[in-house]
Amino acid sequence: MDVIEAVNKRRSIRAFKSDPVPEAILKRIVEAALHAPSASNSQPWELAVVSGAKMAEIKKAVAENSGRPSVDMPGAIQYPEPYASRRAAVMAGALEKLGIPREDKEARAKWGMQGANVWGAPSCIYIMIDRAFLYVNNEINIWPAFDCGAITQTILLLATEQGLGTIPAVQPVLYPDIIREKLNLPASKLFVVAIPIGYPDRDHPVNELRTTREPLDKMVTFY
Repeated sequence: MDVIEAVNKRRSIRAFKSDPVPEAILKRIVEAALHAPSASNSQPWELAVVSGAKMAEIKKAVAENSGRPSVDMPGAIQYPEPYASRRAAVMAGALEKLGIPREDKEARAKWGMQGANVWGAPSCIYIMIDRAFLYVNNEINIWPAFDCGAITQTILLLATEQGLGTIPAVQPVLYPDIIREKLNLPASKLFVVAIPIGYPDRDHPVNELRTTREPLDKMVTFY
C-alpha cells in the first residue's frame, strides 16, 4: 500500500471487533511512527499503548465514574462557522446511520459514552506531552501539540497499512485523572489525544459513515 492509497483509505472507525491486536503489530506501528517530524527534532510526545486487562480496567473505571468530564489540553468549547457546520454534519451522519432520532436524548447520550469506552477497541494509544513543555513562562507553547498531530497522523496511516481501524479522538481522554491513576502516571503527563485501534467491525452501520471534504479550489490557493 502506497502513501496516497493509505491516505484515501483511512477512515475514522467508531465500532471495533473485540479481537486483540498482536503486540508485535502495535510495536511495529509506534516504532515506525517515532520517525514523525517535530520542531527542532524536539520529539515532545510520549506514548502509552494500552491493551488487555489494563484497557479493560480503564474502561470499567471510566464507566463507573460519576464526575464531570474534563480535558488536559486547552480547546474550543464553541465552534464558529464554518467549522460548527462541519462538526454538526459528522454528528448528524453518525446518528442517522445508527437510526437514532435527534430528539431521542437518552439514546444519543448512550451513544456518546461509546467514545469514552474507546468505541469497543481492544487497544488504545494515548499521546501525551509533559506539562513543562506545554506551558513555558506561563504561556502556551503550541509546537508540542502541533508535533503530536504529526505523529498521530503517522500512526493512523501506518495502522491503515496493517488493515487496522483507528479514530483520533478526545472523548477517550475526558477523564485524564482516571487514566493517569490506572497507568501510574504523574500529573505532569498531559493527554493530547487518544487513538483507539483495532480491527473494524465492518457490519456495524456507524462505520458506513463517510465524511465529506471541501474541494481543492476552496481550501487551497496556488500562487
